[in-house]
This record gives sequence, C-alpha cells and structure tokens, in this order.
Amino acid sequence: MTRIAVFLRAVNVGGRRLLMEDFRRALGDAGFGEARTVGAAGTAVVSARSVAGVEAAVEAVLRTETGQPVEVFARDGAQLAAVLAANPFHAMAAEHPNALAVVLLKGEAGTAEVDDLRRRIVGREEVAAGPGCLYVSYPDRMGQSKLTAAVIERALKRRGTARNWNTMRKMAELCG
Repeated sequence: MTRIAVFLRAVNVGGRRLLMEDFRRALGDAGFGEARTVGAAGTAVVSARSVAGVEAAVEAVLRTETGQPVEVFARDGAQLAAVLAANPFHAMAAEHPNALAVVLLKGEAGTAEVDDLRRRIVGREEVAAGPGCLYVSYPDRMGQSKLTAAVIERALKRRGTARNWNTMRKMAELCG
C-alpha cells in the first residue's frame, strides 16, 4: 500500500461546508483505510495500492455524502516530491512559505496558457508551471491579490486547487 495525498477543491469556502470528521468518514466509506485529515481545508492522506482511481472513488462518495460535486486531486509521494523539487521560487519557499502557493491541476499547464496568465497579472505576483501544478508567488499577500483562483483557471483552461508551501511540504512528508 502507498500513501496518497487527497486535496479537495473549494470546500469550506463560499458556503460549501464539509466537516473534516465527515470527510474522514467518507474516505473510509470509499474503502481507504487509515484515512487522516490534515487541517480544515479538505486535505487528507489515505492508503491505496496506487493513485489511479483515488480521485474518482473519493468524488463519488463525497457526491453521495454532500449531495453536490466535490472535485478531488490526488498525488502520491513521488509526485509530491517532484512538485517540491521543481519549485523555481526557492527564496519565497524559505523566507515566506505561506506566500507561495502550489495550484494542483487536472493535467499539465501549457506554455501558451501560462504566458496568457502572466499577461493577466496586475501585481507583483509571479507564476511558473511545474509537474501537474502551477507555482504562484504572492509577495504582497494572497488575500489582497487580484490573481485569484478564477483568473488562474480561466487562463490555464483547467481546474485546480491551491495549498501553500507549508502544506505541500507536510503532505509530501506524510506520503514519504
């Protein structure tokens, strides 16, 4: 069995609530043993044979549990290690890890789409594509930025879910 990190998109924001004990129970109902939630933002670690099928299985159980679709992003330890290793914003990761976000994507970000996103940036934010993700440096705080999830998804033409650098490091460690 392998440890797999599970990241939910858009829960506990905008009126969509999911208690982590309900999330943990749903993971167990989906057949994932040793489910452990991390924080309150819809992040967990489960045990599975491989990452294949984890997203669909968790999405199906959460749709039944919550009555609405919940998008799931799953990564194994090797994939998370690759995300950490490819980070181009080393100084931000070391000095201000809460100001560096990793947006996990469904698929890879194309060069043309990332260039389009860069043209849409109105502040000092910087972005770079990574393995199945986008790195976003927010030097002036994420909460104040005009570079929102909606802007990122529209430019990249794909869905994603973001976590800060501290969370990504912790998840990689848990999936070691």
